[in-house]
Amino acid sequence: MKKIAKLILFFSFCFVVVFLADLVLRFLSSWVDLARTIPLEARTGEEVANLAWEALPAALYLSILLCLSYAARRKIPVLLSILCIISLGFIFTAGVSLGIGRIGAIRPILKPVSPVQAEPGLILSQSNNAIILLKGSSDVRGPRVVSIPGRPLIYQELPLGPNNTILSLPALPFRDENPWFIRSLRIDLSLSAEQLKSRLESSVVSFVAYAFSLILLLGSLRLLLELSQWPLANMFLGALVFRLILTLEVFLNVREINALIGSFMTGRIPPTLITPLVFSAMGILVILFTLLDRFARPGRKGDV
Repeated sequence: MKKIAKLILFFSFCFVVVFLADLVLRFLSSWVDLARTIPLEARTGEEVANLAWEALPAALYLSILLCLSYAARRKIPVLLSILCIISLGFIFTAGVSLGIGRIGAIRPILKPVSPVQAEPGLILSQSNNAIILLKGSSDVRGPRVVSIPGRPLIYQELPLGPNNTILSLPALPFRDENPWFIRSLRIDLSLSAEQLKSRLESSVVSFVAYAFSLILLLGSLRLLLELSQWPLANMFLGALVFRLILTLEVFLNVREINALIGSFMTGRIPPTLITPLVFSAMGILVILFTLLDRFARPGRKGDV
């Protein structure tokens, strides 16, 4: 029981730290976007809730992976650790989801930051395009010079009118584009968060089925963290498989794929339960394989 108590504390710590760290980073990014965009806009409570939703899948995936590695290294019984991680994952996911649902009712939290103050000659650039404001940041629709690659400089004394349409001001170049694998990961996590959010808003049963089946599949993969004698190598392998599961999650939620799988079930299962059914079947099969592998190896039955 002492090991299980430590596992519970470890999971709680990992989930809370990862969730808050991801959320804080998204807040900072949002504030930077406020500061680097002209004109400035406020962030409503609903937008803040969306940031929290996007941080939830990352916290879920990473905390389960870390706890599976912890349970494997501490030799915690397999079945007991899997059940504990699945239960904790669902409790934290459901609790945070219900809490996020209340954030949307809050009035604007992120107030507009102070306008960018600059002397005449302020340069705003993005994607190799540049706009030089000749009256500084105080008059964004005043005279300016526009630089577009491959074209002569454009002077706009009054950037309005049928023959002198105003060009949208680009954001300040405070950051570069992230590598593709980072952007693809963020996109898939956002799609996973959107799936959880939409299911909670549509039906509690749909949300519970989806969240529990996903956590069941993730929590059943302890055998990946025991394939070799090198915990770090097992961690990298587990991270790779978790990334593939995230991709599979997005793939199964595509409407056409969902309809294709449903066609093989002759319409007996509602479309909202098709993906949870696939996840549950995969998770149960992995757990059964793990238990059979334990019983088939002499000396390891006591770890079950």
